[in-house]
Amino acid sequence: MSQLNLDFNQQLTHFALRSRRVISNGTMLAACVEVQDEKIIAIHPYQQQLACVCTDLGDAVLMPGLVDSHVHINEPGRTEWEGFNTATQAAAAGGITSLVDMPLNCIPVTTTKAAFLEKLAAVQDKLWVDCGFWGGVIPSNLAALDELLTAGVLGVKSFMIDSGIDEFPPVEAHDISNALPILAKHNVPYLLHAELDNEHLPPAAIGDNYQSFLASRPKHWENEAVALMVKLAQQAQQQGINSKVHIVHLSSAEALDSIANAQAQGLAFTAETCPHYLTIAAEQIPNGKTLFKCCPPIREQHNKEQLWQAVKQGTISMIVSDHSPCTPQLKHIDSGDLEHAWGGISALQFGLSLIWSEAQQRGFSLVDLSRLMAQAPAEFAGLSSVKGDIAVGKHADFCIFDDSASYQISTEMIKHRHKISPYVGQTVNGQVLATYVRGQLVYQDDSYSAKPFGKPLIKGQF
Repeated sequence: MSQLNLDFNQQLTHFALRSRRVISNGTMLAACVEVQDEKIIAIHPYQQQLACVCTDLGDAVLMPGLVDSHVHINEPGRTEWEGFNTATQAAAAGGITSLVDMPLNCIPVTTTKAAFLEKLAAVQDKLWVDCGFWGGVIPSNLAALDELLTAGVLGVKSFMIDSGIDEFPPVEAHDISNALPILAKHNVPYLLHAELDNEHLPPAAIGDNYQSFLASRPKHWENEAVALMVKLAQQAQQQGINSKVHIVHLSSAEALDSIANAQAQGLAFTAETCPHYLTIAAEQIPNGKTLFKCCPPIREQHNKEQLWQAVKQGTISMIVSDHSPCTPQLKHIDSGDLEHAWGGISALQFGLSLIWSEAQQRGFSLVDLSRLMAQAPAEFAGLSSVKGDIAVGKHADFCIFDDSASYQISTEMIKHRHKISPYVGQTVNGQVLATYVRGQLVYQDDSYSAKPFGKPLIKGQF
């Protein structure tokens, strides 16, 4: 692995970074990127001489800081599960310079303006990267939704099935239809956890058997939920409502045709998937390994390859982490009890390496990954005026990446609160060398700046 030897103590307001491989505006080029007062002020030819400190990165890739629009931080209220300090440190170690926090599993859930303000108070002096916030829609808060959106959340999320959190109950079709015009007025997306249990069968007995768990959350739950969302988006469009509907953590490849058809009809209908659905197959998961449990579940190898094809075709427009941690006790690691273990994958800082390890085998370039993991999530979250690309006028958010390095993920290197992840022991390709947030070096070679530099990203205030 190359060493950059950047200086944490030299926090400059005017400097430049030079690399033979800079990803900017959908291409890779040799360039010198000039920064002043937190923003990119010019992109010069590689050999440009400037009247400021200029660091030569050689062949290390200078790419936009990643944007992760699906992270559960759980603070306030369940900070023992994670917390802004540890989550954003893990993000910085993974080259992520902006993330968007989910409205659950914190207490209170972010479904009111008061709860949102409480969350903003909780982030003070804890953000190592910039952080936006999703609100939530539940059946009881539709009357307060306009006020929540005006307060500055970037959009809202709902569950179409039990979330596992009593304070965040699922919505019905009529709730969704009532929410769409309010969201359209604010021009923000509606994020849906798309699983729909129309059979209401008694819970399956799972124990420690992964295939039993997989069968307990079948593909048709996702397929039917996506189909319903397409129908509701069509109905809204017929009424002149231009709603933005987004399917989070798509797992079932059988739902892809519905999504592609909605997009072909001109609906603003998007979908994301996550590293665990693109790097792990159900056939590889041993029984009793609760660290692999998530909802919707990791599915079969053939399904995984279909998801990759949808990423290549653009039906799935972005890759985000769905980092969903909890305490080791709630994971029931020792007993291997999949049935009662909390569902969620912890791997926030390793996403770029995990995806690069698989993507390069399928013909993807780092330019493609920059689009999928920085530009597209920034556009989706309404952050593209300042995030997601190396371009003049945008924040100087950089990930410096050695794409030729490889390393084995170990417990000791994990930065999120609980040192558990299904990827421990796995060797991956590509390593984040350093991360800049608005021109400030915050991470380098397993070390951090003396203090956090991240800021909240409030809609209308960046």
